Amino acid sequence: MTMIDQIKNQTARSDVHGGLAVSLPAWAYTSDELIDIEYENLILPSWQFVCHISEVAKPGDYATLDLKRDSILVMRGKDKVLRAFMNVCRHRAAKLLDGSGHCKARVTCPYHGWSYDLNGELKGVPAEKTFPGIEKEQLGLKPVEMEILAGMVFTRVVPGGPSLRESFGDMADVIAGYNLEEMVPGGPVWIDSWNCNWKIAVDNNLENYHVPIGHPGLNRMLDSDLTGVINQHGVAYSKSVLKGIPSANRAERMYQHLAKDALRDLPADVRKTWTFFSMAPNIGLDIYPDSFDIFQILPMGGETCVMRYPIYVRPAKDQGASRELKAMQYLNARINRQVGAEDRELCERVQLGMGSHGYEPGPLSNYEHAVVDFHDRIRAACPVVNEVRAPAAGTLRRRNDALRETSRSAA
Repeated sequence: MTMIDQIKNQTARSDVHGGLAVSLPAWAYTSDELIDIEYENLILPSWQFVCHISEVAKPGDYATLDLKRDSILVMRGKDKVLRAFMNVCRHRAAKLLDGSGHCKARVTCPYHGWSYDLNGELKGVPAEKTFPGIEKEQLGLKPVEMEILAGMVFTRVVPGGPSLRESFGDMADVIAGYNLEEMVPGGPVWIDSWNCNWKIAVDNNLENYHVPIGHPGLNRMLDSDLTGVINQHGVAYSKSVLKGIPSANRAERMYQHLAKDALRDLPADVRKTWTFFSMAPNIGLDIYPDSFDIFQILPMGGETCVMRYPIYVRPAKDQGASRELKAMQYLNARINRQVGAEDRELCERVQLGMGSHGYEPGPLSNYEHAVVDFHDRIRAACPVVNEVRAPAAGTLRRRNDALRETSRSAA
């Protein structure tokens, strides 16, 4: 029996809502101490999106990903091989590069000038004679596990566990039909801070139960699968199909109309389908006929998180299709900006409610089964969240370590 199976059994036994699963306790959505434990046990061992292969196509091209305490560097070497490293100098830990861009020959530390070639090997040490016996071959950039799926570059700081392809399983075949590797950036990465715990934003992203009420625009233009499916690795999938009835909203109606005739090189069902994936613990992948985006939810504090939201668009294959395709992409971005604003308001409303006196977690719908799976993963990695009340300040890590050891002994 796995640790997650044990947690599921424990949750069912302690449930007071007629056999229905319940969400995590309110304190788990406000605790600063818990954030560090979740970061170490959930974020670092998981696959995290860095960039699209089009952004690191040439030798010297690089892209970075900043997590809570760590920064990752993905760079194309002179040998055209793509590699991932910790974005930190081996001398005194200075961060090497920011954002994305191009290095001609070397990555040079802005602090003391240590320099690394495009393969990550240490090549230059100013005043090298003052480091007697230094072994430069042992001081290259620290490598990080990396995998590419459909043109999307992911890395994992703590290695081990299923591969990216294994995690998606059969769903990777669904993604393959959209030719995501052909897409290109639709603009700079959008990054914003939300006033809610990262798990509240993930909970929201994992269920469509809120769509009919929380997203009236999507409900006007799409027939949405409110349930979806999820596999054993925590990758979930659902799809929404453009309605035949035109929306009353002009932008939504125009998108519905253009989708019928644009992108004729795609199958008819793909042209009218919006497909949504999520990957535990914090990644959302939204695929449209004209573009796709990654919704990456990064923990910061007990009541704050960072949203990282890159968008990639399908390039027109001929001049005749360019105008319609660009119109679809413009309308899509406009529609989804509104969806994002609605999600932010909803999540921040939930965060306010978490502090309400006497609030107790309520039952979860069958539509929220991916939320149940996510919460089971939180409980398995951070068993302290099974405590109804928060442990005393300063004791949470010690209590969590003791519970993890107990779980391992029982496994």
